[in-house]
Amino acid sequence: MSVFKKIYSVVSKIPKGKVATYGQVAMLAGNPRWSRVVGYALHSNPAPGIIPCHRVVNREGKTAPAFAFGGEGVQRKLLMDEGIIFNEDGCVDLKIYGWQPQFSENGDII
Repeated sequence: MSVFKKIYSVVSKIPKGKVATYGQVAMLAGNPRWSRVVGYALHSNPAPGIIPCHRVVNREGKTAPAFAFGGEGVQRKLLMDEGIIFNEDGCVDLKIYGWQPQFSENGDII
């Protein structure tokens, strides 16, 4: 499986109302050093309505400054539409909305 496909597989599992960080997605896709690659993959998302790239934020809970699929502010709106509330500083509280994936007995994300 290609690196991008691994990333898309992980991102596809982030549930509505939750977010993951680029680093978290990188780690779950197989390499904690792929954070930038995650960004490149999401920018090239072949299925924006299916692969929820808007659910990936930076390590501080900030959205992308120029969201690839609609411009600035669209990512924030999509997350708010899912019930995510932003702090006064414009960040998602990762303690509240951060995704904590569950794993099967064989280590797959469920």
